[in-house]
Amino acid sequence: MKKKIVCMLLAGGQGSRLGVLTSSMAKPAVPFGGKYRIIDFPLSNCVNSDIDTVGVLTQYRPLALNAYLGTGQHWDLDRTNGGVFVLPPYMTEHDGHWYSGTANAIWQNRSFVDQYDPDYVLILSGDHIYKMDYTKMLKFHVANEAAATIAVLKVPMEEAHRFGIMNTDENGTIVSFEEKPKNPKSNNASMGIYIFNWKLLRAYMDRDDADPSSENDFGKNIIPTMLNAGEKMVAYPFEGYWKDVGTIQSLWEANMDLLGEKPVLDLNDSAWRIYTRNPVMPPHYTDAAADVKNSLVAEGCVVRGKVLHTVLFCGAKSDTGSEVMDSVVFPEAEIGRNCLVKKAIIGENAIIGDGAQIGVPLKEGEVVDNHLTGDIVLIGSGVEIPAGASIPCGAVVTAETIGQFISGGKEA
Repeated sequence: MKKKIVCMLLAGGQGSRLGVLTSSMAKPAVPFGGKYRIIDFPLSNCVNSDIDTVGVLTQYRPLALNAYLGTGQHWDLDRTNGGVFVLPPYMTEHDGHWYSGTANAIWQNRSFVDQYDPDYVLILSGDHIYKMDYTKMLKFHVANEAAATIAVLKVPMEEAHRFGIMNTDENGTIVSFEEKPKNPKSNNASMGIYIFNWKLLRAYMDRDDADPSSENDFGKNIIPTMLNAGEKMVAYPFEGYWKDVGTIQSLWEANMDLLGEKPVLDLNDSAWRIYTRNPVMPPHYTDAAADVKNSLVAEGCVVRGKVLHTVLFCGAKSDTGSEVMDSVVFPEAEIGRNCLVKKAIIGENAIIGDGAQIGVPLKEGEVVDNHLTGDIVLIGSGVEIPAGASIPCGAVVTAETIGQFISGGKEA
């Protein structure tokens, strides 16, 4: 069945900057916002934009993500003609290899796209938090008679060096592209959201695959090549909330953006629902002595202590006398009695023993490896923190490193 547009969702990233959170799952499968996974956002954007055919390209530790997506019914993507399809790298009798770049990932799955004979292909990353109507972007693309349209977000000029920057003329036509320039000429940051005319893109990818020197990447190869060839490429301005949650700091910040009387990102939006696959759980319970302020508490949670400016995921528990603040507590994590948890991300099924102190100031001479975390404590999934333990701010605690924090070790 012919489709006007097909979406290809790149969801195979390792997410190494998320540390232990992605040790057993791909970055798009990481929990977010109390009841969601990161991949819920681009999938929900597709459904809300009436895009019903989505290929999800997986690679790194895909099991959790594959199981989570299932048939796609939770996002209304279990369609007879279309739906959601998990597309891992595969071998043929002649060749086959891991995806060598973003463009190669699409090229390896060109036959999947070809079967729908689309006019356009929408290419997304699976690790961004945002709400966006792709229908408006497609109309913009068609109206401008473009070969490619790239969504851009204006960022502070002092941060532009961290992004791929699209330099445009007064009409929004892209005249040059710079990947993380030292001296950026504009602040139009690429969001990693592209619409291409499919047959034209396919031809460029064929040539790119035949070039042994290419990195097979959209930003480094395909987009510059199309620009140099004189193809019309335009920048689509986006003004809403968008966050790349590729680091511990940005993931923590994005969760905190959900809190407050007027959150920066509003998930209580009936006009643009974010769909998810959520376990069936009873309503959350707060004890008579509990004190919960400015927090998100998902179903199945049990709160008997104090919870301040915190996101509690489904089934999380905080016992009597404990104080949890400025933190993100993943599903089924348990915090015992009389604990202090401050500015931390607590992994799924982790257990914090009674009286443990998480996020205490470093002692004189104490050193932790916090290059991924800054001052945020990161407790890995399934880790058990012994009763009375003291974990310094910035520490990353796994089953392998826990001994360093309870035996007087100085370095994480």
